[in-house]
Amino acid sequence: VQLQASGGGLVQAGGSLRLSCVASGLTLRNYAMGWFRQAPGKEREFVAGISWTGATSYTDSMKGRFTISKDSAKNTGYLQIDSLKPEDTAVYYCAARYLVPVTTATSYNYWGQGTLVTVSS
Repeated sequence: VQLQASGGGLVQAGGSLRLSCVASGLTLRNYAMGWFRQAPGKEREFVAGISWTGATSYTDSMKGRFTISKDSAKNTGYLQIDSLKPEDTAVYYCAARYLVPVTTATSYNYWGQGTLVTVSS
């Protein structure tokens, strides 16, 4: 199983990014995908998750600017981030577990390598 995250980069505050995570060796038709982020010196935190049915969940503070989605035909998950803020600077990770997403990182079986998002003020 491999998860390949991409789409990070340097962006000015107020801009947008769409992160992608291509899965191989499993299918998003029966796996959930979660997105986490880890800022320097901070713990990894749950951002959003999407279940095998397409149901979505977000950390309360992420609602509104973050949108998770998937394309099961491409076996790819996405995280759209709008109105980026400097405090969004972090490494963003995608992860997969069976059926439904949860907020606990240790509950995920598979992880991508992370993609760095840097937001300048």
